[in-house]
Amino acid sequence: MIEALQFEFMRNALIAGLLASIICGIMGTFVVVNRIVFLSGGIAHAAYGGIGLAFYFGWPFLLGTIGFSLAAAMIMAAITLTAKHRADSVIGVIWALGMAFGIILMDITPGYNVDLMSYLFGSILSVPRSDLWIMVGLGLLITALVALYYKNLLAMSYDEEFARIRGVPVKTLYFLLIGMLAVTIVLVIQVVGLILVIALLTIPPLIMEQYAKSLFQMMVGAGIAGALFTVIGLWLSYTCNLTSGASIIMVSGIAYFLSLLISRIRIAIKTRSKQNNGKLKNMSSRS
Repeated sequence: MIEALQFEFMRNALIAGLLASIICGIMGTFVVVNRIVFLSGGIAHAAYGGIGLAFYFGWPFLLGTIGFSLAAAMIMAAITLTAKHRADSVIGVIWALGMAFGIILMDITPGYNVDLMSYLFGSILSVPRSDLWIMVGLGLLITALVALYYKNLLAMSYDEEFARIRGVPVKTLYFLLIGMLAVTIVLVIQVVGLILVIALLTIPPLIMEQYAKSLFQMMVGAGIAGALFTVIGLWLSYTCNLTSGASIIMVSGIAYFLSLLISRIRIAIKTRSKQNNGKLKNMSSRS
């Protein structure tokens, strides 16, 4: 891996992956705790419409896609608040329309045949340095907003009614959360693609949920875990000539199932230990 870093595209890929891991560690924690994975998937697939717009009008990828994704995300957020019983169906419709709109725009873009696979499964090796600076800026903005509203976001995530009683503007905060999530998803699409973005958003926080004692610990742990998966995935893709985004997610998935197995073993050991202690107490009481 060290010898690969002599190439600029590999250095850019590593930086992009690490930035995406940190941002996903923060926002993915809220996705898992608030149980909005399906909504995140809707935003990710609707973002394809923004990709089509960016290419059709010749806009920068990140800036063009973020605008469309934010609009779609706000519509989805409004629906989940006002019509929860129909939210999944409407999100599915927006999901499909966004993808169809993006593909049609790419089809009619004059003189350009875009590689759809690069956006479905990621193109981390082609992330330009200019996009890295945009990722840094937006990442700092998301981190600052989370730090500023951390206590309110914490209250809303775990007990919405309690947050309202405390005077927390839950609706406004929810729209802010979904808006930050939309920006995060667009940032990560270039790294692992829109099909795999949900895995990077959810797997590291899911792993850390078993061990973290607070929301902050879960965020930090998820960011570190995501960074580790990114480094290992990039190394595998370089040495074995594999797709980078898929390699990162495969490493994450294996780590998740290993953590589940370890958790089951720990529970079994504790249960057996309690049973043995109970037997010893019964034997001592009888004697």
